[in-house]
Amino acid sequence: MSRELTRLYRALAADSDPRALPDPDQVRRRADRRAGYRATLGASAVAVLVAGAAVGAQLVLAAGPDTPPGPPAATPTPGPSTPPSSGPPSPSRSAPTPSGTPAAPTTSARPPAATPTSIPDRAFFTLPAANDAGTGSQFVPGPVLPDLCGATPGGAQIATRRARTVAFKLAGAPAEAVPDGSYRQSVTVYRAGRADDALRELRQAVRDCPEQPLPDAPGGTVTQRLLAGTGYGDESVLFETRTPYRDVNGDPTGGDEVHLVRAVRIGDVVTVLWEQGWEGTSTDRPQFEADSRRATEAVRRWLG
Repeated sequence: MSRELTRLYRALAADSDPRALPDPDQVRRRADRRAGYRATLGASAVAVLVAGAAVGAQLVLAAGPDTPPGPPAATPTPGPSTPPSSGPPSPSRSAPTPSGTPAAPTTSARPPAATPTSIPDRAFFTLPAANDAGTGSQFVPGPVLPDLCGATPGGAQIATRRARTVAFKLAGAPAEAVPDGSYRQSVTVYRAGRADDALRELRQAVRDCPEQPLPDAPGGTVTQRLLAGTGYGDESVLFETRTPYRDVNGDPTGGDEVHLVRAVRIGDVVTVLWEQGWEGTSTDRPQFEADSRRATEAVRRWLG
């Protein structure tokens, strides 16, 4: 053995001999303490991990299964250029509605027509050639109804009115013969919704005035009464005036001169056909009915 190696051994022996080795029980207790420390540290680490998982689960449940992390995205507002969706809306999303603007109701109903403010010539009927007396018609002011004890049915609700006078002859009469009768026809526009009141007042005025004196025949009287025959327009009123025939001296000669008056309502418009006769003639009922239909259709065509 070399001198250097012998020296190193001697140094090692000198260093280790003074140190006393621990007995086996001490070594075992130290090992047990180290194992206990490791177990305690492991349990603490597991507890920390379990607590962290519980807190994370609570946060997830509070946010909801469909809620993404972070602030919610703003809902885009569709502009005028956004094309409408061609498919049905998703059940989980409602269609966007502008804030503060109520949705307008949809309807297929036709809007009501405006009340006319003027009455054209075409609102009046035209006589057929066979009934044209050749005298033309005159749009002149004057009464549009017989006097009914001073009543003015619907007078307060008139918006505008126009009236004309026209003579006629019966079909087959000679061309040079005098007219067989004449009409006073009027077309009246009432304020919206008040034309039916005018016809109601007209019926009542006829009932309230069954008889009255004739102003131009002392002792003479004229009677009024409602008649059946109301199948014109939206509603209509038909009545007659009856006056005894008189000679040139005003004395009765027997029989009555009878004239018919019909008022027909179409919406807010009423046309009145008042047959006034010609030189003592009475109303021809078939001719009057035919011209009542013409008058009704003329107003319908005008109103559209």
